Parts: sequence; structure tokens; C-alpha cells
Amino acid sequence: MKVAMWGVGLISMGLIGIGLIDTMENITSTSNQNYYLVKEVTEAAMYDAIDLGHYRINGIVKIDSEKFMESFVRRFSESVNISKNYEIKFYDVQEEPPKVSLRVGSSTFVTFTDEDFDIINNIDAILETKY
Repeated sequence: MKVAMWGVGLISMGLIGIGLIDTMENITSTSNQNYYLVKEVTEAAMYDAIDLGHYRINGIVKIDSEKFMESFVRRFSESVNISKNYEIKFYDVQEEPPKVSLRVGSSTFVTFTDEDFDIINNIDAILETKY
């Protein structure tokens, strides 16, 4: 009986430890994590938004701005933490040549002013091709 209680105690301590680690990971985030998330999501959304019909006819790469914004918001919302508040601002979306400028602010508190966000990432992305 004593050995079984030690086993239950160790397993419960392990579960509590995993729960604490998970909670701390959800509460804290760094600028690096947010930057790489925004960078990867922007690149994937730009590839999603390429207008293949325009490319086949003219041979010039062009993105659809509305499709880019929709894809970015969808991909970003799938990847972020639900306990934080995010503000996404699209400053410039050029269709030809493909270039986007955006800003993503994150905060753990319910605020929507520029000064209250904890981490703000600005990114300018240009889609380049070899052809």
C-alpha cells in the first residue's frame, strides 16, 4: 500500500508540474516567438494568395490582396494563444509586385490602444521568384 501511494504521489506531482509549465508557457511569450510566427504566416499567406490565372496569361507574379488578408487572419488565428489579445493592422498590400506591410500587437490584457500592447511586431515582406 505504501509503494502504491508513492506511485500515485509521483504521478500527481508530475501532472501538476506539466500543468504549471503549460500555464507559464501560455502566459509568457517573447518577441522572437511572435516575430517568427508572423513571418511564417505572412509567407504562407502570400503563397496562398498568388493569382495563378494572371501568372499563366502574363507571366507576372501577382497576389490577390483580399485573399492574402483572409488567409493571413485564418492562419494566424489557428496558431496563436487564445488567452492573449491580438491586433492586426495591414498597412500596405501591393498586388504587383507582391509586397505587404503589416503590424501585429499582442497583449495579455484587454486593451486596444497602441500604447498598451506588450509586444508589437512590424513586418515588410516581398515575394520573390526565380522566373
